[in-house]
Amino acid sequence: MDRSSGQNRAVAHLYPPIDPFDQRMLDVGDGHRIYVEQCGNPNGIPVVILHGGPGGGCSPAMRRYFDPSAYRIVLFDQRGCGRSRPHASVEANTTWHLIRDIELIRERLSIDKWIVFGGSWGATLSLLYAQSHPDRAAQLVLRGVFLMTQAELDWFYGGGAGKFFPEQWSQFADLVPTDEQHDMIAAYQRRLFSGDIPLETKFARAWAGWENALAALTVTHQVGNAPADYARAFARLENHYFINKGFLESDGQILANRDVIEHIPTTIVQGRYDMICPPISAYRLADGWEKADLRMIKASGHALSEPSITAELVRIMDSMRFRHAELGL
Repeated sequence: MDRSSGQNRAVAHLYPPIDPFDQRMLDVGDGHRIYVEQCGNPNGIPVVILHGGPGGGCSPAMRRYFDPSAYRIVLFDQRGCGRSRPHASVEANTTWHLIRDIELIRERLSIDKWIVFGGSWGATLSLLYAQSHPDRAAQLVLRGVFLMTQAELDWFYGGGAGKFFPEQWSQFADLVPTDEQHDMIAAYQRRLFSGDIPLETKFARAWAGWENALAALTVTHQVGNAPADYARAFARLENHYFINKGFLESDGQILANRDVIEHIPTTIVQGRYDMICPPISAYRLADGWEKADLRMIKASGHALSEPSITAELVRIMDSMRFRHAELGL
């Protein structure tokens, strides 16, 4: 399939581009200021979008999954990335800082409860936020589930995914000496935080390139030559979170605490051929959860921009447009 045609098909499912009605820099403490925007209907159903990475930042395309006449769409760049400052900073930047930031945004915007919409790392953060504040998430809409387990990190950075993409894995792994390749996260960490900006940028682009190469079956993603500022924030933040196991108390913490959020209706959209976040995580999350609806999307990978994933997410959000009372919003 022509990948450019896949991109066009994905865009065709989206609502037209819109501009924010509110943009602000929010001081969240610890020397961090985060970019926050609101789009759509100020009196609509509130939905907060949690972007991936960590370090991916939000984009204008993320506004377009929601009917702007029905939704109050809240997007923000997590600490250290996108338009948030300081850029590429890992100081005071943990999962628990981000959860605190989400709550601060909710309070500042005078929102009681909202739909939480997140993919990949955004799905991880959505689940942990809901487990920390189960009375504030009216509904979860998750895509490309990542549970921040060692098994998932081993799959992607330990050679599992590389068995399907050996050329790309070789480009990623061979940048470090053979005797360091048993722990690629640590090997890259030494270079991404070396203090040598050209070296950090080189390895940041390689880190981002490895992930982008596997992101989608049907959509072209820039590989190996991402803009320096974006790549450096993305790679440093991902590496920082992954080397610290997401700052979780234990491996498998999200599944162990699932009972805390089982009252929350949850829809999960998962690409059948997701090479970054394999479907087993989504399956385990939904298995036995009465209020979880797992939708496996055939012939799709990981990316939000996969046409079939885009279409399914828009359908899901359209189906909730007029359910204020049912959602408690």
